[in-house]
Amino acid sequence: MLGHRPLNLEDYIGILKRRGWIVTIPALLIPILAVAISYRLTPQYTSQTLVLIQPQTVPDAYVKPILAQDLDSQLASMKEQILSRSRLEPIIQRFNLGGAGMDMDDRVASTRKAIGITPIHSETTGSGGLPGFFISFTAPDPHTAQLVCREITSLFVSQNLQSREQSAEGTTQFLQGQLEQAKQDLDSQDAKLAEFQREHMGNLPDQQDSNMDMLNSLNTELEAATQALTRMEQDKSLEEAMMAQEARQAEVAPGQKSSPEQQAVQLQKLETQLTDLRTRYTADYPDVLALEREISDLRKQMAAAPPTPTTTTTAPVPVTDSPAALRMRLQLKALSDAIQQKRQQQAAIQAQIRQYQSRIQSTPLIAAQMKDLTRNHQTAQDFYDSLLAKLNQSQMATDLERRQEGEQFRVMDDANLPDAPTFPKRPMFAIGGFVAGLGLGLLLIAFLEYNDKSLRSERDVWAFTKLPTLATIGKVQEAKSTRKAKASPGGALPSDRVKKDIPATNKSLANAGG
Repeated sequence: MLGHRPLNLEDYIGILKRRGWIVTIPALLIPILAVAISYRLTPQYTSQTLVLIQPQTVPDAYVKPILAQDLDSQLASMKEQILSRSRLEPIIQRFNLGGAGMDMDDRVASTRKAIGITPIHSETTGSGGLPGFFISFTAPDPHTAQLVCREITSLFVSQNLQSREQSAEGTTQFLQGQLEQAKQDLDSQDAKLAEFQREHMGNLPDQQDSNMDMLNSLNTELEAATQALTRMEQDKSLEEAMMAQEARQAEVAPGQKSSPEQQAVQLQKLETQLTDLRTRYTADYPDVLALEREISDLRKQMAAAPPTPTTTTTAPVPVTDSPAALRMRLQLKALSDAIQQKRQQQAAIQAQIRQYQSRIQSTPLIAAQMKDLTRNHQTAQDFYDSLLAKLNQSQMATDLERRQEGEQFRVMDDANLPDAPTFPKRPMFAIGGFVAGLGLGLLLIAFLEYNDKSLRSERDVWAFTKLPTLATIGKVQEAKSTRKAKASPGGALPSDRVKKDIPATNKSLANAGG
């Protein structure tokens, strides 16, 4: 009745009593069959070795490792390289791995499946790194498994050393090439900066303070020169006035009259002085006005004087200066030379002032260009310095790898010689056969109970008819004689058997009716 109504514990117990042999027989026979089959299978032996990852001997604070790849990725990469066909074919041919009728592709695939790499994750450091890994190889012969496991372990160790050294040397060569290019860029920036400094010498931003100091000094010097020039011109004017007065006193003495020749010479001197004064002073300057009046008076005297008799020959009248006049003339000449020098000095100072003013005015533009050049130069310098530091680190790391003092694979446990096969496991075969037989028996019982239409209780009657049960008739056990009576022509039951069953039946019906 399985599947037609819900079952309770009594139903399950009843099913187990009726059909328990269906579970017992497969649960006993199938484990025996599985163990027998395990003896027919080819045993497989597994050899295993332990490889620890030993860190570099020099601390990372002094020499940083070049390989930035984590150990998981590094181990996976080495595994793919070692399990390549070019690496496995020599091992397969040397130890005759694989079946006799297999081609090389199948033998390579079978060898790859037989190799096992099991990483060991750290549980104490908490960093999640790989302190090591197991290498295993499975083969039908234990000695072959041990030898092949040793060969694969040596491939891992040598591949690790080779890959680390190649990576270090490749990094060093790359950094050397980049450093050469960075040096060329830095030299180019140095040349540009030096050329700019030569072209704008004196206008550079760092020279602005010195230019301001020099400009202030030149302004002070110009003011002093201007004051000195003013004093010299005043002294010269005074000397000229004194010299003119001395000349007049010497030429026109009391009670004497000057000749026309002397008057002409005096007029010429006065006009020369007037021309000199006009070049330096304005027309309303007092000395200019006084000298103009003297010239006008002298011309009037010359015009009012009587004409002198003509002679066939005229000789120039010698004019001699007094010692005081000579001294004043010398002082006047010295003052004129000093004034000329001071004016030249003043012009030179003014030119320098204009030059420094131009430098100061052009400093912002020069500073902007200088900033651009300096920024590019500093960038090139920083890049060069960083590459140089990285190259030094790479060279030390490369030297460390060449000495085999970097991170290495160290074999802790050599490949063992297996004593017992790892396959087949006969206890596991027996347990698996028992579980399979038990499951098969339960499936058979479920199938038989699902197809069984027998009514064994009032619940079965209710599940099929949905009607209440009035009475139940117990199962009548027929004896051998009864079965013989059925076989007789009359087919009648023995009287004592009928008498015995009728009361029981009537009693059941009476109970049901009551």
